[in-house]
Amino acid sequence: MPKKSETEILLIDGREIAISNPRKVLFPEPGYTKLDVVRYYLAVSEGALRGAGGRPNVLVRYPNGISGEFFFQKRAPESRPPWIEVVSLKFPSGRSAEEVVPRNAAALAWMANLACLELHPHPVQADDLDHPDELRVDLDPVPGVEWPQVREVARVVHATLQDFGLVGWPKTSGSRGMHVNVRIARKWTFDEVRRAALALAREVERRAPAIATSKWWKEERHGVFVDYNQNAKDRTVAAAYSVRPNADARVSAPLNWDEVDACEPGDFTLATMPARFASLGDRHEGIDRQPCSLARLLELSTRHERDGLGDAPWPPQYKKQPGEPPRVQPSRRRSAQPSVRRATKHPLIEIGRAQRKDDALAGLERWKARHPNAAAHLDPADVLVDSMRGKSSTWIRIRVNLQHVPVESRPVQEARDPDEEPES
Repeated sequence: MPKKSETEILLIDGREIAISNPRKVLFPEPGYTKLDVVRYYLAVSEGALRGAGGRPNVLVRYPNGISGEFFFQKRAPESRPPWIEVVSLKFPSGRSAEEVVPRNAAALAWMANLACLELHPHPVQADDLDHPDELRVDLDPVPGVEWPQVREVARVVHATLQDFGLVGWPKTSGSRGMHVNVRIARKWTFDEVRRAALALAREVERRAPAIATSKWWKEERHGVFVDYNQNAKDRTVAAAYSVRPNADARVSAPLNWDEVDACEPGDFTLATMPARFASLGDRHEGIDRQPCSLARLLELSTRHERDGLGDAPWPPQYKKQPGEPPRVQPSRRRSAQPSVRRATKHPLIEIGRAQRKDDALAGLERWKARHPNAAAHLDPADVLVDSMRGKSSTWIRIRVNLQHVPVESRPVQEARDPDEEPES
């Protein structure tokens, strides 16, 4: 057995990178180690840096592998090599932090040594933190929606982008969804980019209302959610080539549009991507050569506003924004008539809260065992699993939408099980 103090030294870009505990297993099923992750990022470094390089990155760390606790680290470690670049970001909360800006393969290896599996860059370059150079289209399927529907919505996104003079670059998310990135000229603010993304999401929903939605509240969603809020300031998504914390170590794979119809998320893993990259190169190699204009999408947004479609809800950690509709989930809205009780179109109850997803899901199974008749009526999308992000960690909230349960069979709200107070 290797000793905990074991270290392997790699010479990368003329720098010695110490990989501590290199044989520590981070992916138990395939047995991939920390050193495997480091070598993966070295193999795809050109593409990974095209997606995440030159940008401030949030460190998403899995010190005990994907089966253990993970945490988001916005602030760069104080103990870091002097050549690791950082830049100071100011967040909507008013706080600020110095975040890591990778510029070369050595920096990627240094990040991987911290058990930073995922690359989570902001959509800005380090030399201009106020003007995004990327609009991000995040296609997030609700539970029960299968991959073919995600691909179908991606095709609608492609056509919509083309109609508005925009070039989209698709990639698997490495999880259940798909991302489409659009490089844009650095002239619009975060709020303007988000406005454009919201207009795009609504247009995709208009074109494909049966399979796509722009609705923010989970209880109102169906099909594939086009998450416009990923373009709000301080939001990050997994970059191209990012390793994801799945059992088979899937990665976010850049694609050509003609590959979308045939691809499967499981085709692209830490084990298979290096060979694909060596053979085909980076499918997004030309992304920086085609910065686009948001002018036409912003014109669409203005038309939406003129027709009564104003702003849509922001993420909960943001302050109430001018023009934002009431930030009240539909199941909690009261009728305008005092004599009418709360709307029951989306009758939600909360099952539990936990630091670990497995613990929260165990509470859901106990609830189902207590209420088998109600559980039998639930669709997959009726179980709402929310990953709630705190300052440095996440916790899980599980709710159930009883909309498909007959009124007479709907259980009342019970004490949460489990009921772990989230960390502040």
